[in-house]
Formats: sequence, structure tokens, C-alpha cells
Amino acid sequence: MPRWITLAADIDDRDLYSGMIRLHVLHHAVKEPIFGLGMLEELARHGYKISPGTLYPLLHGLERKGYLRSTQFRDGKSLRTVYRATAKGRAALESARSKIRELFSEVVEGRKLV
Repeated sequence: MPRWITLAADIDDRDLYSGMIRLHVLHHAVKEPIFGLGMLEELARHGYKISPGTLYPLLHGLERKGYLRSTQFRDGKSLRTVYRATAKGRAALESARSKIRELFSEVVEGRKLV
């Protein structure tokens, strides 16, 4: 079981949330460029407490799979890496939307879509 996700709810269920975190990251990368610290803060607002040592490999993995593309720019003395969704990432998120709607309908609303 992954030890990197801490939720306010049941910690034993944290392995269930890893895909949701990836979709959440992809959702924001489709809307606008993202960077690590900003995503850590965004995820924390939604109850996901993950470490930078977990988030950055997740971002690199999404990039390796072609869902994100990174660019670097100088921010004062620091070099910042910014991620944007690729066409493949946008298509994957669009495809996931129907699955998310169906799951939401069954789990939250208690009904099955036809």
C-alpha cells in the first residue's frame, strides 16, 4: 500500500486515491500551466497531503507517458519547471470524464447511468 497519501478520512484507504490525484493534476494542467508547489497546495485544499518526494515523480511519470510537457524558466535565482497538458493529456482527461460521471452517479447519487 502506498505510504504517500494522507487523507483526513481513513488512512488505510489511501491507495484508492492515487488515480484521483493524477486526474486532479491533469485537470489543472489542462486549464493552465502548473508547478509542483502550486499543485501541492491545490491538492492539500482538497484533503490530499502528499510530499514533494511523491508529487515530482508523479509529474515526471505523467510526462514520460506523454500526458504532460515541461518547460523551465528562470524565476529570480531559481529555475522553475512548469507543466502543461499535451494533446494526449487533454484527450485522456476528456475520456476519463465519462467514467468519472458514471462513477459519481453510482457512488454518490446511488443510481446507474444507462
